[in-house]
Amino acid sequence: MTDSLSELLKDIDLSADVFFTGGLCGLQGAERLEMASHLHFLKSGAMTVLSPTDELSLTAPCVIFIPDGGEHRLRIDGPDDAELVCATITFNAWQKARLVEILPRYVTVDASQEASLAGTIHHLFVEAFGKGEGRGLIINRLTDIFMVQLMRYVLDQGIISATDLAASSHNVLGPLMAELKARPADNWTVEQMAEKAAMSRSKFAALFKDIVGKAPMDYLTDIRIGKAQTLLRNNRPVALVANEVGYDDSSSLNRAFKKRLGTTPKQWLKSLLGKEG
Repeated sequence: MTDSLSELLKDIDLSADVFFTGGLCGLQGAERLEMASHLHFLKSGAMTVLSPTDELSLTAPCVIFIPDGGEHRLRIDGPDDAELVCATITFNAWQKARLVEILPRYVTVDASQEASLAGTIHHLFVEAFGKGEGRGLIINRLTDIFMVQLMRYVLDQGIISATDLAASSHNVLGPLMAELKARPADNWTVEQMAEKAAMSRSKFAALFKDIVGKAPMDYLTDIRIGKAQTLLRNNRPVALVANEVGYDDSSSLNRAFKKRLGTTPKQWLKSLLGKEG
């Protein structure tokens, strides 16, 4: 039986470095990391993660992974110190960029509710707050293991797809797919994509289908539809949305929606608003 997650992760070069274990109080800062991500394990207490744009409150036991390594502060809430293990997770530059593309701003896990992760977290806390010889090395190795489990968790929960994870770890397709997501309105062709990948059209198309599981233009359509849905939720007119995601007019967007979702943009939005209401 093929272990698809191992196949996907074997090419991701990550290393964990635990730089703090112990109790915190008050307000503590964490600087921006260019080549790494932040990972915090909250053993006890409560805290709020503060960034320049948002904040997130957490209670123990839980874990928060911050893929972009962005600057933030930890505000310890309540009268007691919070017990924490803090680590940096280093990737190579393009792998981090791809993970930032596909993962949400924060990945949080309630350790009390996720049995698949609880064992590793428990052992990590035992080592972090113990005094055994070799604890530093063990903590780093446990954190490596936890990161693999965390990626399995985000796959199982549907936070990301195996397709996106596979592409994010591919040195040819990863950068290209990031470009497609950044500029879906461009007049892309398979020939242009192949040129970006420095491959022949036929080899590129075969590689893309093998790694991603669908043809390049089908993947681009999915990106365009996804962006269109976001814009429609923000009350953008259908005609303008069509132009912003790469279609000549609203009729073209209607056809793409009907083919993918079985409904028109306006019908889809009406159904969505009805469910939310």
